[in-house]
Amino acid sequence: MPATFSQQIGDARQALLSARDLLSREIADYPSPISGCDAQFNHLIGERNRVAKALSALEQPVFVPTPRTPTQFAGVESR
Repeated sequence: MPATFSQQIGDARQALLSARDLLSREIADYPSPISGCDAQFNHLIGERNRVAKALSALEQPVFVPTPRTPTQFAGVESR
């Protein structure tokens, strides 16, 4: 049986959480001292931010405008 959408989102969330943990370990184990121009360390920090944004995007509700609610805060028109 094919996986459902919810299962796929759950799998994506788990993969991102694993990536976040791996990046956190790599950052924690990174040798010191760290200079301001350490490209590899800065790349790890950037990737950690990217994973955090992806996790946040999975948690955010998605607004789809319709004729009855043209903007996110317009409320629902009753008839």
